[in-house]
Amino acid sequence: MAPVKDKRAIVRRRALGAAMAALDPADHRAGALALLKEALEAGRAEVRRRFEANGDGPAAAAALAYLADRIVAVLCDHAAGRVFPKPNPTAADRLAAVAVGGYGRGELAPFSDIDLLFLTPYKTTPRGEQIVEYTLYMLWDLGLTVGQATRSVDETIARARRDVTIRTALLEARFVHGDQPLYLELRRRFAADADAGSGRAFAAAKLEERDARHRRMGDSRYVVEPNLKDGKGGLRDLHTLFWIAKYLYRVEDVRDLVARGALTEAEFRMFRRAHRYLWSVRFRLHYLAGRAEERLTFDRQIAVAAQSRYAARAGGSDVERFMKHYYLIAKTVGDLTRIFCAAIEAEHVRRPLLRVPLWGGRRDVEGFRLDNGRLGVADDEAFARAPADMLRLFRVAQERELDVHPRALMLITRNLPRIDARLRADPEANRLFVDMLTSRKDPETTLRRLNEAGVLGRFVPAFGRVVAQTQHDMYHVYTVDEHTIFAVGVLSRIEKGALAGELPLATEIMRGVLSRKALYLALFLHDIAKGRGGDHSVLGARVARKLAPRLGFSAEETETVAWLVEHHLLCSSTAFNRDVSDPRTIENFVAAVRSPQRLRLLLALTVADIRAVGPNVWNGWKGQLLRDLYYRAEAAMTGGGALSDRKRRLEAARAAVRAELADWPREEVERFLDRSYPDYLLSFDAGTHARHAALMRRADSDGAQLTVEARGDSFRSTTEATVYAPDHPGLFAGVAGAMTVCGAAIVEARVFGTRDGMVLDTFHVQGVDGAPFDEPERLARLSATIEMTLAMDFKPQVALAEREQASRASRMRVFKVQPRVLIDNRASASHTVVELNARDRAGLLFDVTRALVDLRLAVGSARVATYGESAVDVFYVRDSFGMKVTDDRRLAEIREALLAAVQGGVVARKAEAVAAE
Repeated sequence: MAPVKDKRAIVRRRALGAAMAALDPADHRAGALALLKEALEAGRAEVRRRFEANGDGPAAAAALAYLADRIVAVLCDHAAGRVFPKPNPTAADRLAAVAVGGYGRGELAPFSDIDLLFLTPYKTTPRGEQIVEYTLYMLWDLGLTVGQATRSVDETIARARRDVTIRTALLEARFVHGDQPLYLELRRRFAADADAGSGRAFAAAKLEERDARHRRMGDSRYVVEPNLKDGKGGLRDLHTLFWIAKYLYRVEDVRDLVARGALTEAEFRMFRRAHRYLWSVRFRLHYLAGRAEERLTFDRQIAVAAQSRYAARAGGSDVERFMKHYYLIAKTVGDLTRIFCAAIEAEHVRRPLLRVPLWGGRRDVEGFRLDNGRLGVADDEAFARAPADMLRLFRVAQERELDVHPRALMLITRNLPRIDARLRADPEANRLFVDMLTSRKDPETTLRRLNEAGVLGRFVPAFGRVVAQTQHDMYHVYTVDEHTIFAVGVLSRIEKGALAGELPLATEIMRGVLSRKALYLALFLHDIAKGRGGDHSVLGARVARKLAPRLGFSAEETETVAWLVEHHLLCSSTAFNRDVSDPRTIENFVAAVRSPQRLRLLLALTVADIRAVGPNVWNGWKGQLLRDLYYRAEAAMTGGGALSDRKRRLEAARAAVRAELADWPREEVERFLDRSYPDYLLSFDAGTHARHAALMRRADSDGAQLTVEARGDSFRSTTEATVYAPDHPGLFAGVAGAMTVCGAAIVEARVFGTRDGMVLDTFHVQGVDGAPFDEPERLARLSATIEMTLAMDFKPQVALAEREQASRASRMRVFKVQPRVLIDNRASASHTVVELNARDRAGLLFDVTRALVDLRLAVGSARVATYGESAVDVFYVRDSFGMKVTDDRRLAEIREALLAAVQGGVVARKAEAVAAE
């Protein structure tokens, strides 16, 4: 418990007690409540004033615990002496108020519970029950949340033996008021019980409890909205260490562990720094929320960063720097856990506390000691004599599929300064690292162990710069280091064939990759320069050119690694944001990639990168887009499809349609081909043409003015919705609005007219969560809404405005995305490509497509992608004469109109009107 300064400024116990003693007995309860409320509010205000002045969380937590102590003590005095007085109390009337749990530890957050144990010598007397009841009701009337129990000493000890949670609470029991000898008896009996050989069982139970809590919270320190109390690396982990230490070592302060040899002085300072940081952030969270709030949500990350006076630097915003500091503190807590577990295992238990195989006894393995299935070292000076063994230990553990002994990890942490320039220049050390990175035996686990131990960031300093590096957005789920390690694991599983069902092309490609070492290193380095300012791909390539030769890569391998790092976003940006059926797209892509081998490497890296971004980011649609790009580019590179031979490809497409529709009357097949423009015939395969032809034949036969057909594709994770109707302006916008209202997110759209005035629009849609949009009732509603919209019976802008208004409180709104409109006339030979970047919102696509209608631009195709809170919408457009837009004034008009649509389009204006009403 931190010392509390100037206690009288927080609460004056004697003055408060005297004021309560002077109350009129006829109105003592209301008067006492008013006095206590005034004292509580004044004390809280003083604690908050101090915290806002110095940011000292532990001091504020101790001050609030002191305030609670004085309130409880005064209240118990009042209850026993004035409300329920007894001139000659018996021994059975003895009563002690004992703080337990976090309150017993002397720490309270602004909205924490107050946990009290009312201790009696025997069964509670009627007077004792009255005092406890009065005290509790008054505390509740003060607005406090109180956890309470009333038990005798015998009952308390008996329950503690059965329940580790009660035992933990008693471990930090602290006398507050009443009969102190009764409290001391409890402490004596509890200590004697703890001494009776229960230390190992308690430590194991607390560590298992910790592991279960971690699993509930996501089992990672690097979740984007961490829980700083119960999450991995949070306050509860520090508490767990101290509970175990207190139980085993009988210490009252963490500093005492230094004298016991469980922690060094430096490690104690790490503990104190982490404790202060987490408590300070916790206080800010509680004050911001006005309630008990332990999650660092996106919106509160911004507020806490500002209150903590973090400033933006080159390559990192204030909130990103704050979150990096948080993750580094969480990693420190993990380091302390590992060190402390090694110390207590060595001193207090014969068997390991952590769950590992118990086999083999002790024997030597390649110069290391195998101890109960875990690899360690023979003595504490091993790494001082041979620093390279810090790497070799992990390599041997990887090859032998062994765990690493926690004492060895502790020794590594204490010897990290020995990983210096000399070791980084050692060819053998570099070989060991490359072997671990490219091993076919679970490189992900080994890299994570190296990172957790601090070795990875010391041996590759550029990687050390991205440890705990975060990006404040809703797309990147993990820190840069965690994402990188996860990506290496994905690549390894692809290579083993473990993801063949989900990633068939990448699995096939990995069988033919010639430069797997270069691929693994490129993936390890692809985000190495994030947070430095500037283009991280270009900066990362520079890092690769310096690091790869040090790691023993040849000049050719180094150039391959650097190229992959510099162009690691090329595949995804082309596949997701460009129309790969446009010959110019493939021409530009092939010109950048140049060789089939680089194409294979780039595709494999791209898949592993995207798959490792976070849950639900990868889906079948992204896979299909990448496959389309790969096969078209491969054909162009190997001569399998001449990009300029349009006439030959068109004739091949017509022949394929005739073969697919061989059972149709010849005149109907030719009619379908005659009414179809070449761009349409070159954009789909023969099977799709056949489906479209059947749809058009049915609609023409029925005389239908509008036909909507939806078809699910589980492998691609999309639904293809086809709309066949007479051509008219606004059709695309209306369909887009209707789909958004129905909860369908458009990921691609293709718009084709026919020679007889009809349009055939195909939309690939998903649910807003990226899952297939394929439930029959949702598809039926989608078709009906599109029909009503195009018949003018339904106005999607109204429904979208209501949805936009309802979502205004969403955490997504804390993210600011600077809107941009990019117009490119070089990306396509036949269309002007308009790319729009903005914050995603309900109705964005509808507003943009309405603006395109007003600009008299015809959409030929569209690609729509979201990256967390950001939307990237790409449209291939022509003017009303079917030409590209080249006039500078016209281009400026388009840019201005689309920016206005993003910032205050139809939906946004209606949402503001709804809010005003």
